[in-house]
Amino acid sequence: MIRPLLTVSAGTLSSRLLGFVRDALVAALLGAGVVADAFLLAFQLVNVARRLLTEGALNAALVPAWLRVREHNGPVAAAAFAGRLLGTVALATLVLALLLGVFMPLLIALLAPGFIGHPTLVMATRDARLMLPYLAFAGPVAVMMGLFNAQGKVGLTAFSPLLFNGALIAVTLVLLFASDDDMVSAWLLSATVGLAGLLQLSILIFNGRGDRLATPLRVSFDSAMQAFFAKAIPGMIAGSGPQLLIVIGAIVASSQPSAVSWLYFANRLIELPLGIVGVAMGAVLVPELARAVRGEDRAAQSEAASRGLELALGVALPATVGLIVLSEPIVRVLFEHGAFGAADTAATAQALALLALGLPAQVLAKNWSAAFFAREDTRTPLLATLGAIGVALAAALLLGRLFGASGVAAAIALGAWSNAALLLGRGLARFGVAIDRAARRRVALIVLAAGAMGALLALKAGFMLPWAAQASTLAQAAVLGVLIAGGLIIYAALLILFGVVRPAAALGALRRPRGLRG
Repeated sequence: MIRPLLTVSAGTLSSRLLGFVRDALVAALLGAGVVADAFLLAFQLVNVARRLLTEGALNAALVPAWLRVREHNGPVAAAAFAGRLLGTVALATLVLALLLGVFMPLLIALLAPGFIGHPTLVMATRDARLMLPYLAFAGPVAVMMGLFNAQGKVGLTAFSPLLFNGALIAVTLVLLFASDDDMVSAWLLSATVGLAGLLQLSILIFNGRGDRLATPLRVSFDSAMQAFFAKAIPGMIAGSGPQLLIVIGAIVASSQPSAVSWLYFANRLIELPLGIVGVAMGAVLVPELARAVRGEDRAAQSEAASRGLELALGVALPATVGLIVLSEPIVRVLFEHGAFGAADTAATAQALALLALGLPAQVLAKNWSAAFFAREDTRTPLLATLGAIGVALAAALLLGRLFGASGVAAAIALGAWSNAALLLGRGLARFGVAIDRAARRRVALIVLAAGAMGALLALKAGFMLPWAAQASTLAQAAVLGVLIAGGLIIYAALLILFGVVRPAAALGALRRPRGLRG
């Protein structure tokens, strides 16, 4: 399982790094004012659609269902099932996009009540309508990605999201040099979102045209499709828990100028490690667990769950420590350019440090949700996500009033931990803990290594950052790069020293061929 996990993680890392470039350019182009608040709120809707559909959440229902049809009825029946699903989802997302276009002013008012009575509401509505074509394309993209993942072909699905960010980066670069009007720039960026979705769909169809994954293509609302959507929709909502928590935060923060932008840019940094783990869980761990559950192979279930937990915490814990220790220099180097000023950096960095406290909980929730998804139980993760949203909303209303955007960020972290706790409690009650002894030992050592790395990183940062504070952006970026690289080297060395990672075994796992298992 390690090789496909690393393939998906590498693709997600590449996409997230391009996302940072995109957001840095958007921050330089639009800053953190009214136009940026409107654009970024509209873009949050796109991010929710990506989490609901294209970034692994649909796999929670699609992969087990497709595998079951193929096992019981053969590949022809599986292709027919996929054809009905692809046609039905394509029509449903097209109709949904049209309906949202009509009712968009009401939706924006519900998502950002602080915008009511201000020009920001009109701007956000316009931007969101221009982005709606993306939703129509995202449905069939999600089905194609799920079908590839179900067959173990994770490479294409891991790297196809690069097209989305690449298109937005190209347009933003042109606008930085060619446009002096923020509103016009926001319009053009919004329109590019839909075109980027079409580009991603085109490359998936081109690469899958010879496989006959979904034939014949047709629309159907038969009992099989109804049963699928009854499981899929709760799973999609549950899989998008982290993004929905941010939406809740934006609702509360919309009454404060620039707060939506600060939370957005802070959350973008959280999404790098979260995306690596979350997409890997959806694309690899759910299929692995689903096969093990279907075969009633408890040893395979334990192996998949244990290695998934090690990967999740192995990525999340050092990222959490690093984001807290280096929050301000990271935000300054990435975003403090053009219209994004020093005050925006300070506010965004504070929100980032608080959001990072919830990162371990978010990856644990992703990991524990996979155990339910593999058993085709999407209701339990949905209930846990809804409970977390309720906790986050109540806390945000209180803490946001007291501490502004930082209070909202703390509320989001609290919601994430409540989600993880609910999933763990329900999992223990239903099927116990399937984590082997080796994983428990390695997790303890991962915690120790991340803590030691954080202490050493804080010492290094305390010495180097004051010296670089007045230097050029390039020098600050170089110092930050040295700190991050040093932290990663320390962390990796400690993992090797503690025996958590054995280089020879890791290389062997990467070289070992992996065939398609049914």
